[in-house]
Amino acid sequence: HEVIKRLQELIKEYHVYYDIELAASFCLGRCAEGVAMMVDDELILNANKDTIDDIFINQILPRVRKE
Repeated sequence: HEVIKRLQELIKEYHVYYDIELAASFCLGRCAEGVAMMVDDELILNANKDTIDDIFINQILPRVRKE
């Protein structure tokens, strides 16, 4: 829940609510490896409250901004 909440905050903070679709899923086939995220077609593993800002800024935001 912390990861989703922080993602919602980051989406609002960077004003990209129309560019990002945030949807929850129970498992992406790698449940034993922590929180998994699908960004475009790339699977990002082990997202947590300590890494989500870095993931958002370095892996998600650049994809949104280049469009």
